[in-house]
Amino acid sequence: MLISRNFIVIVSILSLILTSCSNNESSSKPSGEDNNGKKVRWKMASTFAGNLTQLGSSGVRFSEQIEVISGGNIKVKFFDPGALVPALEIFDAVSSGSIDAGWSTPGYWAGKVPALPLFAAVPFGPSAQEYISWIYYGGGKELFEEIYAKHNIKGIICGVVPPEASGWFRKEIKSVEDLKGMKMRFFGLGAKVMEKIGVSTQLIAGGDIFPALELGTIDATEFSMPAVDLDLGFYQVAKHYYFPGWHQQSTLFELMVNMDKWNKLSDTQKAQIESACGDNIRNGIAEGEAIQVEALKTLESKGVKIHQWSQEILATLEQAWLEVVEEESARDEDFKRSWESLSTFRKNIETWKTLGYLK
Repeated sequence: MLISRNFIVIVSILSLILTSCSNNESSSKPSGEDNNGKKVRWKMASTFAGNLTQLGSSGVRFSEQIEVISGGNIKVKFFDPGALVPALEIFDAVSSGSIDAGWSTPGYWAGKVPALPLFAAVPFGPSAQEYISWIYYGGGKELFEEIYAKHNIKGIICGVVPPEASGWFRKEIKSVEDLKGMKMRFFGLGAKVMEKIGVSTQLIAGGDIFPALELGTIDATEFSMPAVDLDLGFYQVAKHYYFPGWHQQSTLFELMVNMDKWNKLSDTQKAQIESACGDNIRNGIAEGEAIQVEALKTLESKGVKIHQWSQEILATLEQAWLEVVEEESARDEDFKRSWESLSTFRKNIETWKTLGYLK
């Protein structure tokens, strides 16, 4: 009987020890809320209308996907241009924290941060897959995030589209001389190239381009891919459509998040947002390539004449681009570092491209 009582005492003591250890272990683990973070309810302003193919619809898609991926823990409400702030004021609004997030492309912020257009579209630049390769495995992501952090913004590459067209014109362009003196809506670094050859450029938000073209405020415009340009109706005013889009062989899109809001997220939430953006990139490449053929057929049926730039004109544009690179690199250290990184990566990968791909 004594042995039995002693046995019971020993078992009781061991049980208390094990319970204590279990409680300590449980208290060291984060709770479900700590692990997943507090619920996020953000407002996201966009520079593109949500119904605009790819450019805006990719932002809407992100907002839908992140809610699903997070199980409703993260909800990001998409707002069309002007609903929260004017389209071209989103950078400052996100930086100051007056809005939580923004959907855009880095090329819109050239006047504020000269290096950012290199993370949007590069004249005579890389294809979508080569661009993304540099971003993730060539140092681009680190440079991008570092530059944005200076402005209290977390920048995340969140979409990509294939080559764009390079312009809508009322008349056929047969030489560089025909371009001189024109007033043209143009985007990003390509605008600096056009200015070199005598074109007066303006950066106009997507929704304002058609009336400017129709009223003659501008003589010509470029904007996007055939599937997007078709939606905006430029063919009603200008019938001459030029390729290739030397200024935008691929274009990256971004999710901008106020850094203070980003830092409050849990690691799980951050990973969910970055994963949703990664999926958006995949969808952008696949959808972007698939929807152009029918769009081109429709445009031609509406009397649009498809042209390709001559090699002579392309060579002139490329030479002007190299001059822009020299000037911008001398003017801004971040531009110089980013350009050198991209150029080195492209040079190094050329051997693989030459060996691995059919000509």
